[in-house]
Amino acid sequence: MDGLVQINVTVSDRIYPLRVLEKEKEEVLKAVKLVNEKIREYQRMYDGKDKQDYLAMVLLLFAVEHMRNEKKIIIEDTDFEQKLSELEQILTQAH
Repeated sequence: MDGLVQINVTVSDRIYPLRVLEKEKEEVLKAVKLVNEKIREYQRMYDGKDKQDYLAMVLLLFAVEHMRNEKKIIIEDTDFEQKLSELEQILTQAH
């Protein structure tokens, strides 16, 4: 079983100590890298903002993406259930 490990991550030039599951460490580090890349992207696009503004913009971006993904999963789930129901009807009619 993977235990908790202590890591330090830097987001927008600020260090945060985290305790994460060992198996999730690489995923967390990739997420931190992505957040910092998005912050740098917004810094290039919108010069002169406060660091908190960039963090808020990245947070909003990820929240919108998360909502879209949830909606997509629900739609795909509904489509799957519909196709499964159609298949069950076909199998029932075949008997």
